[in-house]
Amino acid sequence: MGKLEGRVAVVTGGSSGIGLATAKRLVDEGAFVFITGRRLAQLEEAKASIGRNVAIVQGDVSKLEDIERLWATVENDKGGVDVIIASAGVVETVTLKDATPEHFDRTFGVNARGTFFTIQRALPLLRDGASIVLVASCVANMGIPVYTTYAATKAAVRSFARTWASELKDRGIRVNALSPGATDTPIIDGQFASSKEAEEAKKSFAARTPLGRIGRPDDLAAAALFLATSDSAYVTGIDLVVVDGGMTQV
Repeated sequence: MGKLEGRVAVVTGGSSGIGLATAKRLVDEGAFVFITGRRLAQLEEAKASIGRNVAIVQGDVSKLEDIERLWATVENDKGGVDVIIASAGVVETVTLKDATPEHFDRTFGVNARGTFFTIQRALPLLRDGASIVLVASCVANMGIPVYTTYAATKAAVRSFARTWASELKDRGIRVNALSPGATDTPIIDGQFASSKEAEEAKKSFAARTPLGRIGRPDDLAAAALFLATSDSAYVTGIDLVVVDGGMTQV
């Protein structure tokens, strides 16, 4: 029997990268998983790759109506939720000088506002003893140029985990953040103008990482699974920032 047998999970941003790898691990451990994303074709591909015990809900977490539709679907189909992995996010690398209000609003709208209201709207459906994992980033603990807004949104996400862990403790609901280092996902490719630039960036990130490579989605999925299950039953309010190959630790 898996560690999540009979449990219901929701993974936002579950159509690729860390979200998809985590959804697969949750299903392997017995959970039924709802995955969300903005692109229907990608969601369909993700569903096919997972193969079983999975449903898709297309939507954009920056839009309240899409969040409401997600939770209405979960309630109608399963009645409640035991695990939430909030991994939907966007990255746009822009200097302070060149940042626009549109860039600022888009980044905060998905990463901070989207995470906030995804969890707020889930509260009536969260079962006592549930686990919430908020995907932040090690960038929030560093000072890397061109990541001003992204890093700030992830600092907000880390703060959410602390406050919500306190607010929800009486229901036995644990809330933790997971802060990846550089990870080989489509979100890296989307930051660069060409695949060549993306590959050079990955080499640069790997050179800065003590373990000599960037992360793989499965590395982060294993950490998310730990936080989602009773293996971490005595863990709440933390930021698991060490799944970064040592980038922020050495």
